[in-house]
Amino acid sequence: MSIQSESVAEEEEVEEETGFNQLAQNPPAPADELFDISTTVDPSYVISLIRKLLPPTMNNNATASSDDKILENKCHIMDGSSSNDHENNATGPSVGIDSWEEHGCILWDLATSRTHAEFMVQNLVLEVILATLMVSQSPRVTEISLGIIGNLACHELSRKQIANVKGLIEIIVDQLFVDDTPCLCEEFRLLTLCLQGSEGVTWAHVLHSENVLSRILWIVENTLNPQLIEKSVGFLLAILETEDDVRALLLPHLVKLGLPNILVNLLAFEIGKLEGDERLSERYCVLDTILRAIEVLTVIDGCAQELCSSRKLFSLLGTLIKLTDKTEVANSCVTAAVLIANLLSDSEDLIIEINQDLVFLRGLLDIFPFASDDIEARNALWDVISRFLAQFQQGEMNAISLYKYISILASKSDLIEEELLDHQLASSNNDKTTSAIRTAALKRIDFIASQWLTTKDRVSPTNEYVVNERDLDRLKDCCRKYS
Repeated sequence: MSIQSESVAEEEEVEEETGFNQLAQNPPAPADELFDISTTVDPSYVISLIRKLLPPTMNNNATASSDDKILENKCHIMDGSSSNDHENNATGPSVGIDSWEEHGCILWDLATSRTHAEFMVQNLVLEVILATLMVSQSPRVTEISLGIIGNLACHELSRKQIANVKGLIEIIVDQLFVDDTPCLCEEFRLLTLCLQGSEGVTWAHVLHSENVLSRILWIVENTLNPQLIEKSVGFLLAILETEDDVRALLLPHLVKLGLPNILVNLLAFEIGKLEGDERLSERYCVLDTILRAIEVLTVIDGCAQELCSSRKLFSLLGTLIKLTDKTEVANSCVTAAVLIANLLSDSEDLIIEINQDLVFLRGLLDIFPFASDDIEARNALWDVISRFLAQFQQGEMNAISLYKYISILASKSDLIEEELLDHQLASSNNDKTTSAIRTAALKRIDFIASQWLTTKDRVSPTNEYVVNERDLDRLKDCCRKYS
């Protein structure tokens, strides 16, 4: 690893503890309900703020480029001043770094409003930020600049204008090579927004070089900051979920550079954190984003094979399923169940990995309440349960095995009954595929229950496994009623 890379890693170890406090002070991205709020901010005030962001190099007419001079003159015209007035003012529009940050953060906030965003773009804020990014040596200035553009990108019209400013996309992509975590968080937020717009292909063409994509994956793989992991993986997820032209440009290169393995390794890291003594709430979204990216990747032609044959991935997903306390990571557990169903459908041999794993079966059943609003997830759960129980229907089961399995199934009879009732109420349009999968699982549960009744006298109850006859009767009634 280079000295520069080591330096970034050391900085991020500190930022992992302090980064969220610093980032929390930054102006937020706009919420949908804020887009059309009318305000009384004086337009001339907004113009003056934009003008104050002009980089100091524009004060020196002898060294400024012709483009800079044109931009500067336009800014004077916006607020009614003349170039002669500017030449007679030694300080001009330039301000100290602290004042620049203050003015920039105000614009960052104002950009949450669609009306303000469009007005700012009309009055050359993008050109001013382009000039700033070209000369900025301050990570904080770069972060604020990217934050302003990121909020502008939340609005369709201003997002389109970002792609129309000559050289702006290129200079934004160049910021991927800045070794500063807050800057990179804003960078990935901005790239994610722009990639999902109608101009996504334009951005993809600038991003698709191996140098840039390698840098992106290096950041994903090496950062220690939870928010940067979430933002960078979220950007990769946007690539996977975006229109075909964008995905076709970027995904093959990312897969070639090792994207599947990187995502699995990230998942292993996050699950390791989850299993530790201290659970950190800021990491839950990270885990969920990684799992969603893997889920999308497993259903894309040409990308699924490597993941679907990964026993490491299957084992990690099993660890999530078997968590005793799932409440805080419920979404991740639901996604894990869907992923396991996907993997088993492509690689049936993986069922061996969970052969006779009672904790896994209990964990699957415990996920039902969290998946009540997700038909696909409920379907996936029934599919995995059906495949899991099929191995016992196909072979002979001894009395002890039957006793253990029926004790778990009976103890979860209330969850099973509630899931079946919810499904019946929700299924106005009969989903034949879902019905067939669920019916197969229920028949296998009923088979195990029937087998148990013929052998129960041979097994003595234990403290760990107890079969409640009332729960067993409810389970059998459910199986027969709903299958």
